[in-house]
Amino acid sequence: MSARPLLNRRLNGLGTTIFAEMSALATATGSINLGQGFPDTDGPREIAQAAADAVLNGRGNQYPPGPGIPELRTAVAEHQQRCYGLTYDPDSEVLVTAGATEAIAAAMLALLEPGDEVIAFEPFYDSYAACIAMAGATRVPLTLRAPDFRPDLDRLRALVTPRTRLLLLNTPHNPTGMVLTPDELSAIAELACERDLLVVTDEVYEHLVFTGGHHPIAALPGMRDRTVTISSAGKTFSFTGWKVGWATGSPDLIAAVRTAKQYLTYVSAGPFQYAVAEALRLPDSYFTTLRTDLLRKRDLLADGLRAAGFEVYTPQGTYFITTDITPFGEKDAYAFCRTLPERCGVVAIPNSVFYDDPDAGRSQVRFTFCKQDDVLSDATARLRRLGGSAVLTSPGDAG
Repeated sequence: MSARPLLNRRLNGLGTTIFAEMSALATATGSINLGQGFPDTDGPREIAQAAADAVLNGRGNQYPPGPGIPELRTAVAEHQQRCYGLTYDPDSEVLVTAGATEAIAAAMLALLEPGDEVIAFEPFYDSYAACIAMAGATRVPLTLRAPDFRPDLDRLRALVTPRTRLLLLNTPHNPTGMVLTPDELSAIAELACERDLLVVTDEVYEHLVFTGGHHPIAALPGMRDRTVTISSAGKTFSFTGWKVGWATGSPDLIAAVRTAKQYLTYVSAGPFQYAVAEALRLPDSYFTTLRTDLLRKRDLLADGLRAAGFEVYTPQGTYFITTDITPFGEKDAYAFCRTLPERCGVVAIPNSVFYDDPDAGRSQVRFTFCKQDDVLSDATARLRRLGGSAVLTSPGDAG
């Protein structure tokens, strides 16, 4: 067999995701998993029933239309109008995808050429790096720094070169929980228009904002025709396994993204699309209750982490909390997270894996709070052992 490496060089360094690694560690050790961001309770029962009814009634059991079923595309357009005053044509400006991750991949593959540069906030969700690499483009990080993780807009402007093609935004931001302000969005929009840049914006946590509100950049002057807005049902409705996402934008942009998407999954989640269409039409009270409940859980976990000895950076959105482990005399978040299950039966995610420069986030650890109250309380009780002298030998000792 040839000595040539099997893995495409564009994917060098992009092995098994940290989420798979840490979730497997949680299973192997019987630890509480506060690493991967999925709720431990299902979403609204009536929406689950809608999915079951679709299956039993033969709706979506065969290939749905490539762009998504009309009912869901219409519901997405209605949602954008209802929440943000954005008007999209369901037939030409809405595309249903296999979660937001596929939408991001399709957008990168469709809109980038080899040699193009993409500016993205660092730390970034790990699929960004992989998708940019698969497109043959180069990622250019704009580092968000503790404690507030606000983007340096002067630095952003300085990073733009003649090769810059696209700004990849994420607000609310995973993993830091930063939410872009209207002033920051206006400055970014002005730069995009001035330098003729495309914008792809990941807004999957749009309904999980605790400070201020969510403001889509597509609503700003000059941005609608240069922005692909991406979101999904998983985080908003607590059905992450359904993998139903969508992209909205001008007809030209959506046609381009659809061209790439059709050769990825082609279609997916047929019956679930009918259920998500109903979910998007839930009353405002659903979204308010979701946000209120998660805000309470955020504060419950944040207080517990502070009591355990972590430095806590309170997030403005998402369902993640970034912490710093230096108060424990620790500096390496990856090593810390690898040993945490044995020490106290909890799994978390090292933020260092989300940076091109690991030193920028070497001592940061991310926890999720989209869990039941008793799980969060149990986890923080276990984590308080970190401040003591005893090192636990098994997760069972931590209960």
